[in-house]
Amino acid sequence: MADIRRIIFKPIITERSAMLKEMDNKFVFEVDVRANKREIKTAVEKLFKVTVKDVRTSVMRGKTKTTFMKGGRFTGKRPDRKKAIVTLASGENIDIFDQV
Repeated sequence: MADIRRIIFKPIITERSAMLKEMDNKFVFEVDVRANKREIKTAVEKLFKVTVKDVRTSVMRGKTKTTFMKGGRFTGKRPDRKKAIVTLASGENIDIFDQV
C-alpha cells in the first residue's frame, strides 16, 4: 500500500478506547483489512509524527442480516472491518483524541 491515508480510515472513539488512552497510552483506529502491522506503524508515525512502540490488530467479521419485505426474504452481509490498537512511546500523544 502506497498512500498512508488509504491505510488508516478513522479513529475509534468509545469508552474502552478512552480508557486505553488514559491508562496505557494506546490509541484505536479503524484500518484497511489488507494492511499489515508494519504498514500501520509507518502510517501512524508519518501521519501524526509520533513514535509507535507496538501495534495489535483484530479483524471483526461482518454479520449477516436478513430482512423480510413484501417481495420476500433478503439476506445481506455487513463488510469485514479491521481494528488496530497502537501503543505509543511514553510522553507521546495524538491531539485528535483530545479534541473529541
